[in-house]
Amino acid sequence: MQRITNCLLRDREQCLLLQKPSRGWWVAPGGKMESGESIKEAVVREFCEETGLMLVKPMLRAITTTVMMDHDEVVSEWMMFTFLATQYKGKMIQQSPEGNLEWVSADKCGHLSMANGDQYLFAHLLKGEGLMYGTFYYTRDYELIDFRLDPKPMMEEGEANESR
Repeated sequence: MQRITNCLLRDREQCLLLQKPSRGWWVAPGGKMESGESIKEAVVREFCEETGLMLVKPMLRAITTTVMMDHDEVVSEWMMFTFLATQYKGKMIQQSPEGNLEWVSADKCGHLSMANGDQYLFAHLLKGEGLMYGTFYYTRDYELIDFRLDPKPMMEEGEANESR
């Protein structure tokens, strides 16, 4: 199982996001953990490699598992440790090796083009409290099949809260 760390950096009402070139989807910067790294060491290193910024006091806010399915067969699985930070040092690089960096209004974060599960993750990071645990099931084409979250997902006004 691959282990991934990422972090949503919030500075007042703006969040730093990375747009990946392969699908054009927006993500919180991060990447694969290296052998022997703690999750905090990994998120600080990966975030700096992708943005040029050094996170200060990132807080772990979500632990999720992503399972890729081909019909009833599991084809890959990874665990992601997601942090939230509000402080940083340094200067942002002009061009990330992983895609385009952009400061985005916090209100727009969950409404950009992204994996469906990330919408729930961003809602928790920006409006929820404590640590969220969950599992997301996707097809090979990144279509969200099912998910389980604890606590239950925060829904926008007007949306139906499905029982999952």
